[in-house]
Amino acid sequence: MSSLSRELVFLILQFLDEEKFKETVHKLEQESGFFFNMKYFEDEVHNGNWDDVEKYLSGFTKVDDNRYSMKIFFEIRKQKYLEALDKHDRAKAVEILVKDLKVFSTFNEELFKEITQLLTLENFRENEQLSKYGDTKSARSIMLVELKKLIEANPLFRDKLQFPNLKNSRLRTLINQSLNWQHQLCKNPRPNPDIKTLFVDHTCGQPNGARAPSPANNPLLGSLPKAGVFPPLGAHGPFQPTPAPVPTPLAGWMSNPPTVTHPAVSGGAIGLGSPSIPAAALKHPRTPPTNPSVDYPSGDSDHLSKRTRPIGISDEINLPVNVLPVSFTGHSHSHSHSQAFSTPEDLPKTVTRTLNQGSSPMSMDFHPVQQTLLLVGTNVGDIGLWEVGSRERLVLRNFKVWDLGACSMPLQAALVKDPGVSVNRVIWSPDGSLFGVAYSRHIVQIYSYHGGDEVRQHLEIDAHVGGVNDIAFSHPNKQLCVITCGDDKTIKVWDATNGAKQYIFEGHEAPVYSVCPHHKENIQFIFSTALDGKIKAWLYDNLGSRVDYEAPGRWCTTMAYSADGTRLFSCGTSKDGESFIVEWNESEGAVKRTYQGFRKRSLGVVQFDTTKNRFLAAGDDFSIKFWDMDNVQLLTSIDADGGLPASPRIRFNKDGCLLAVSTNDNGIKILATSDGIRLLRTFENLSYDASRTSENSKPTISPISAAAAAAATSAGLADRAASMNGDVRSLADVKPRITEESNDKSKVWKLTELSEPNQCRSLRLPENLRATKISRLIFTNSGNAILALASNAIHLLWKWQRTERNSSGKATASVAPQLWQPPSGIMMTNDVTDSNPEEAVPCFALSKNDSYVMSASGGKISLFNMMTFKTMATFMPPPPAATFLAFHPQDNNIIAIGMDDSSIQIYNVRVDEVW
Repeated sequence: MSSLSRELVFLILQFLDEEKFKETVHKLEQESGFFFNMKYFEDEVHNGNWDDVEKYLSGFTKVDDNRYSMKIFFEIRKQKYLEALDKHDRAKAVEILVKDLKVFSTFNEELFKEITQLLTLENFRENEQLSKYGDTKSARSIMLVELKKLIEANPLFRDKLQFPNLKNSRLRTLINQSLNWQHQLCKNPRPNPDIKTLFVDHTCGQPNGARAPSPANNPLLGSLPKAGVFPPLGAHGPFQPTPAPVPTPLAGWMSNPPTVTHPAVSGGAIGLGSPSIPAAALKHPRTPPTNPSVDYPSGDSDHLSKRTRPIGISDEINLPVNVLPVSFTGHSHSHSHSQAFSTPEDLPKTVTRTLNQGSSPMSMDFHPVQQTLLLVGTNVGDIGLWEVGSRERLVLRNFKVWDLGACSMPLQAALVKDPGVSVNRVIWSPDGSLFGVAYSRHIVQIYSYHGGDEVRQHLEIDAHVGGVNDIAFSHPNKQLCVITCGDDKTIKVWDATNGAKQYIFEGHEAPVYSVCPHHKENIQFIFSTALDGKIKAWLYDNLGSRVDYEAPGRWCTTMAYSADGTRLFSCGTSKDGESFIVEWNESEGAVKRTYQGFRKRSLGVVQFDTTKNRFLAAGDDFSIKFWDMDNVQLLTSIDADGGLPASPRIRFNKDGCLLAVSTNDNGIKILATSDGIRLLRTFENLSYDASRTSENSKPTISPISAAAAAAATSAGLADRAASMNGDVRSLADVKPRITEESNDKSKVWKLTELSEPNQCRSLRLPENLRATKISRLIFTNSGNAILALASNAIHLLWKWQRTERNSSGKATASVAPQLWQPPSGIMMTNDVTDSNPEEAVPCFALSKNDSYVMSASGGKISLFNMMTFKTMATFMPPPPAATFLAFHPQDNNIIAIGMDDSSIQIYNVRVDEVW
């Protein structure tokens, strides 16, 4: 975890356990969601404390998170139901059926009916599937084996089943070190200091308990005492080290969990019968452990071993993650977990300004430097620039095409047919010298800003066929670029200086809804989301997407990083109005946590934003809701004195002291913290000339603008969401549609007879690696490279670059490709140990996004990363040897392997298992 606050929670957990605060330990485990205590979970299941079992699980997952979670909850509730029937407590059984099991009828109505029919039986064991049900004790043990497998296979529990390897009493040690440091800074350190409180800094110069000046803020007179001239405070301090508990093989923090394969954990359909458990488990049901104590692992434990995690192939290249922890110095100290809920001064909740824009705001963005300047785009295409401190609108621009003759014919025809245009997104460039506007019709306009009310036209780009759904700025190759996405299912990158198109990314199968450019160290990339719920990631290399994930909600989703760029979040709303904010584990492409507190059915697409590396905010249920990033529970909710739409648009300024919120009456409310109020007061008495003041009056909407306002509710994508910093845009309740202006790529193909040599063209690919013979050859799925496997087990990759002669960057015989190798110089070479090259059958398969290649040359099967050429895994040594390989079309983790003994193996890379 990149945040020290999470590590602090683990230290507190260890301390609470050592002090025997058992209930508090498990409550903190559940509320933080950082560590799942399998030992405690087992005890509660064995004891039949079903309410506590579900409450504990709720801190980590809920019923409908995924198929594993659904099966976990079903097995628990089914067991509770059967136990009630076994006790002939019909009333309790009916209550469980209605309150707990009915939720599963949505997924399997027949199964729910069958469960209901058990009420009519005198003994439910008359049901064939339940005929082997034993007593309660053995049934719970059998179920627990299945639950443990499901939990370990569930991606939501990854990295949560093992407690960190800590020395005993680690928190005490850190505090004693701090006290030693404070004592060293004393002017006249006593040999045996009497420390009675931790509430104030220690000093020997004042009576104990008085607040001493902080050594960090007061220079010392004279030199520091040398280390070692006084006894260690460990013997005199308030914390005496406690003896470490003797670790046992059943340590509660799963310090030595078994390596479990999951033949029965396919996440398959839930069923009525008992889980399929090995016979040994049926003969020897596990009894509850006699020692309920929890043993936290220490660095000295003889029973510690890391939990083995099977490798898994995601649809991504592993983008680097910033592993530098946040330091507890300066302002960063306010992000510590202990202060996560001190909200009154940290969140903008006081309404300080009300601005009348005149038409409904669709998107807003504060200037990155002048943090009281607010840029606004509306549903009739207007652009407004406000100085919120003085309540003055500096600029108002109505929509117009700057150069209609330079626009494409589809755009000209569309504007003639329907002049209504809405702003989908406004955003400032990183330095605030430019701002971009994405419209619901084809074009993007870039303005330059020169201070005050001076705004000039800079670029107009006919960017997409249909609506331009999002726009962002980025700096690939140290050059400012504009990134757009649209209804035509593409993402495009433009030079911000001259508007030249630099990249086009194709691969989405639905209109692209948002983009989120980012960088990790020196790697630049773009996340994109589409209306079918697909999330993809792109590098600036025209090699196709590295990621193919599904966003919660599978509809209108936007992504945003925290201000320090270390944490990734997304916000989405489904077609049914169900909204989600989640944090992602970038390296695994898995949801790390899901935030709770949304209205059950949102009345529009929910917007969100992030601030201070600490808070999330969203407009939902006629209010603004706030979360602490480290806690899934809703922190607080405010209505900004009323007048907000169902899903208001929101935007923080850079410092998080101001929050702009759209209102029902075509206005904007500015909410502020105490710092924000002081910032705004500096502008209250400033005077402006009359020409500027006249602009501040309410604009008159022309008949064309009025028609556009009416049309805007049905034009293009409705409720909008934002990308880069989480701005989520919305209109009324209108479902997005694919514009009728999209390209019709269907063609009638005719066979062409090739009879003349000049109809063909040949090209010899450059090769300097002394490959003796090419055994296998394939085009990449993106069509811009050829991958070959030579008889000496070496892979060769040729790539076509985008050039003036080859503007598409696709494979062609007119331009020679380049033999490509990563900077490391390593090569993808198959294992040939114990294989006969003359008899070997080389084979390989390429993943659908061209990120991975699975290959064999008579020896072990190898998995390579196509971007780095690194070997990710080798497995299945011969005999038999692999002769054919194929990736599953929807899941890169599943591979079909044909063998030279005529057998076919289905291999799951994620769990290292043959089905």
